[in-house]
Amino acid sequence: MNILAIECTHAALSVAVKKDGAVTELKSADWWKAAEALVPLIAEVMAQSNLRNQELDCITVSSGPGSFTSLRIGMSVAKGMAYGLGIPLIPVPTMPAMASSYPGGAGMVMAVIQARKGEYYYAAYIPEELSSGVWHDEVLRGSAPEVAVAAQGCAVVGRQLDELVPLLAGCGAAEYAEADFFSAGALFPAAERLCKTADVAGLDNVVPDYRQMFIPNTGRE
Repeated sequence: MNILAIECTHAALSVAVKKDGAVTELKSADWWKAAEALVPLIAEVMAQSNLRNQELDCITVSSGPGSFTSLRIGMSVAKGMAYGLGIPLIPVPTMPAMASSYPGGAGMVMAVIQARKGEYYYAAYIPEELSSGVWHDEVLRGSAPEVAVAAQGCAVVGRQLDELVPLLAGCGAAEYAEADFFSAGALFPAAERLCKTADVAGLDNVVPDYRQMFIPNTGRE
């Protein structure tokens, strides 16, 4: 199975190709320029993997939550390619994918993504969920103190959570890990499982998981 994966939901940009079991992955520091950087990055990873677009069986994209703008960019590019090639697009929820990619230990893992200044999305997953790839869909939203209290006993994974990190130790979190390990390649296990039953006709129903709306001239709600 040949799969293209895209992850640009928040604070990082990466694409990966899995061709006959071999993975080729590229990362970019130009997350803030995802609109300009994503398509060339995809072209480069396809070239490095010696794979033509027409040889893809499906495309998978990290579906959020995350940055409103980056979610739109990633989903638009993925959807456009899937439509053009006539292949399924597999949306993979960002938070359980991030939690399942955590390399340390086998305990409960909480994924945290900043929603806006002072607010965070967070969700905790038990080891059995992470190993099975069948995850719950409950994503909570709260302040840094609320997240820290909820994180007791969990390994917390996230990116650039400077406000939150000092609170975690005081509330009994097992540890905090900067999620450099989470990238497009982490989407492959879920994509391979879901691609078997995916239907190209379902493309219209694939949308970003914003979790909040963007209000012009005021920012997010």
